[in-house]
Amino acid sequence: MKKILTLVCVSALGGLLTLGGYKLFVEKNNEQLAVEQSSDFPVFVPTNNTVNAINDNSIIAPNFVTAVEKSLDAVVHVKNTSIVSAPMSMRDLFYGQQSQRAQVGTGSGVIISPTGYIVTNNHVIKNANEISITLNNNKEYMAELIGSDESTDIALLKIETEDEDLPFMAFGDSDNAKIGEWVLAVGNPFNLNSTVTAGIISAKSRDLSGQNTQSFIQTDAAVNPGNSGGALVNTNGDLIGINTAISSRTGSYIGYSFAVPSNIARKIVNDIMEYGNVQNGILGVVGGALNSKFAEEKGLDIAEGFYVSDIQEDTGAEKAGIKSGDIIKKIDNVEINKFSDLSGYLKTKSPDDVVNVTLLRDGDEKILPVTLLKNSSYEIPTIGIVKNTSVKELKNFKLDYGLKISSLTNHPKLESYWRNNGVEEGSIITRLNGKKLYSVDDAKNAIKNKSYDEPLQIEILNKEGEKVVYNFR
Repeated sequence: MKKILTLVCVSALGGLLTLGGYKLFVEKNNEQLAVEQSSDFPVFVPTNNTVNAINDNSIIAPNFVTAVEKSLDAVVHVKNTSIVSAPMSMRDLFYGQQSQRAQVGTGSGVIISPTGYIVTNNHVIKNANEISITLNNNKEYMAELIGSDESTDIALLKIETEDEDLPFMAFGDSDNAKIGEWVLAVGNPFNLNSTVTAGIISAKSRDLSGQNTQSFIQTDAAVNPGNSGGALVNTNGDLIGINTAISSRTGSYIGYSFAVPSNIARKIVNDIMEYGNVQNGILGVVGGALNSKFAEEKGLDIAEGFYVSDIQEDTGAEKAGIKSGDIIKKIDNVEINKFSDLSGYLKTKSPDDVVNVTLLRDGDEKILPVTLLKNSSYEIPTIGIVKNTSVKELKNFKLDYGLKISSLTNHPKLESYWRNNGVEEGSIITRLNGKKLYSVDDAKNAIKNKSYDEPLQIEILNKEGEKVVYNFR
């Protein structure tokens, strides 16, 4: 028993000596090492405001509140009611009637004046028998269609508010919009009133048609069916575009949306108000955008710009001295890298406007002032491009009105049909749907005013000197 107690005491004493040695030598050395380590790599706790801002997400993130407050009440819900033919029932067949029903489409619009003018998309109100507008405060009004332009997909509406001034947005300058800039899409997707989404400008001068007829602002702000005609707004609350389309295989938003630039929309609206239609100023050049392959074929050392392959006669480009082979680099202060840059900027201009064209000719840079002229040609579906006809040419045909066919349609079957019937380049079209044609504007209006199910009636003076009427559905 004594041996056991002695063994326990010795063990306890040995443990105490070991612990004391560790505390005295090892732990003290570790403390010294720790102090030395911290002195080599000091940890600072910053207290100045500048560094704190890096960790302050509220300062880094853009604030859209001001932009929303300026725009939300100016964006309206647009309802289009049209009458369409429905499938015929047995009753309709028995009584010889045709069933019709009301079809409702919805979209958005932007109030652009306190007196009730509203801009929207042409496709939102197309074929409408009745248009109603609902404001953000749920007040509803019937709207009048003032005018529209199918090529740019812009329409102008008007509501009467009994001397009540409406909240509105003024057009901003879309030329100043920058790629990477934050923007908001304000509209009514899926009938969800007053919806705001955010994104950035992804690209400018986008053409979705493949025919160099469009010049959209592309964004990644979520836009869905019902947003059409709504506002694209920058962080200052400026209206820089009218939301128009999405690129999608499903019909809903997948990351790309497109807006008509505000400078184009403003030009269309002003023309409709002043003239009742759109007055386009044309430059008069034919060609295409440069790329590396084309530049190599032409022996050029640049791969950006618009290459002029031909000049249209009696146009501002011809009168100013622009020549085939010139490369247009800028118009005014707008750089031209592709055709949609050129066409988009010209859509903001009117006949008789003067633009400064910067071009390269044989390696030398020139700046030529060009007066834009009124468009004297128009493409009529099914037949081709027609031009205004001079008084002298009309006298040769003993006519005082009519448009000259400058080129037949490139559709093989239609072209063959016309040539087999004695219609060719130089033939004169005298009427469309019974309307005499004195200018291409008359042809535009005849096509525009034709109802959806109405046939297209074309009266042509053929090469035999006979007036023949053709009907197309």
